[in-house]
Amino acid sequence: MTDLLVALGLALALEGTLYALAPDAMKTMMRRVLDLPEQTLRATGLAALCAGVFLVWMIRG
Repeated sequence: MTDLLVALGLALALEGTLYALAPDAMKTMMRRVLDLPEQTLRATGLAALCAGVFLVWMIRG
C-alpha cells in the first residue's frame, strides 16, 4: 500500500510540474485532446497502461 501511495504522489508531482512550468502548453494540449476521436484516446490510454505495467514489472522483477 505504501508503494501505491508513493506512486500516486510521484504522478501528482510530475503532473503538477508540467502545469507549473508550462500552463499555456498544457491548456493547448487539453484542447487538442478534446478534439481527438474516442478510439484514439482509448488506444493511447491502453498503450500508456501497458508501458507502465511493463516498467513496474521490469523494476520490481
